[in-house]
Amino acid sequence: MEKLTSRQQVVLDFIRDFTRQNGSPPTFADIASGLGFRSVNAAVEHVKALAKKGALELMSGVARGIRLRDAEQDDADAGLPVIGRVAAGSPILAQEHVEHHYMVDQNLFSQPADYLLRVRGNSMINAGILDGDLIAVHRTQAVREGQIVVARLQDDVTVKRFHREGKLIELIAENPDYAPIVVDPSRDPFDIEGLCVGVIRSVQ
Repeated sequence: MEKLTSRQQVVLDFIRDFTRQNGSPPTFADIASGLGFRSVNAAVEHVKALAKKGALELMSGVARGIRLRDAEQDDADAGLPVIGRVAAGSPILAQEHVEHHYMVDQNLFSQPADYLLRVRGNSMINAGILDGDLIAVHRTQAVREGQIVVARLQDDVTVKRFHREGKLIELIAENPDYAPIVVDPSRDPFDIEGLCVGVIRSVQ
C-alpha cells in the first residue's frame, strides 16, 4: 500500500472504526458527516484516493460498497486498537502507532471507546491512572469542565484533567509533583483528541 497523507489516514481510520462499531462500512454521507466535510463529494474523492493507493476496495453499484483490505478488516473485527507512542505530528490512530488489538466489553466504559491509549508516566496517579495502564478513549472534542482528556500540545499527546480559566485552558495533573499546563488556544497549537471513559489496569 502506498503511503497515505495525514487526511487520508484520518478517513481510513474513520472507516475502520465505523465498520467495527456498526458491523458495516459507512456511506459517503456518513463519512462527510462524521469528519465535517462540506460536501459528500469530498468524501468520495478521499475514498477514491484510498482505493487508488490500495488501502481499500470500492465495489460499484453497492450502497455501502467500501471494503477494507483483508488485514484492515481483520483489525476492525479484532477489537479496539491499542495505541503506544505517538510520533510527532502524526494522527493518533495512524497504523504505525497500533501495538495490537484488544477485545473488551464496551459496557465497561461510561461511553463507547474508539481506542485504548497506553499511559506513560505517573502524572495522573491520584486519578487511579498508573504508568503502563490503558485508558479507553472516546473520540470527541466536546469535553466538559473537570473531565480527563487526551490532548495534543504541538507534537506531544498528554492525558490530563481539563479546566477552563477565562480564555485559557489548564491541563491539570493528578500528581502534586506536576504543575498545570496553561494553554492559550488562540496562540498555542492545541487539540482535544478525546475523552477518557475508562481505565484498564496494567498487569506488568
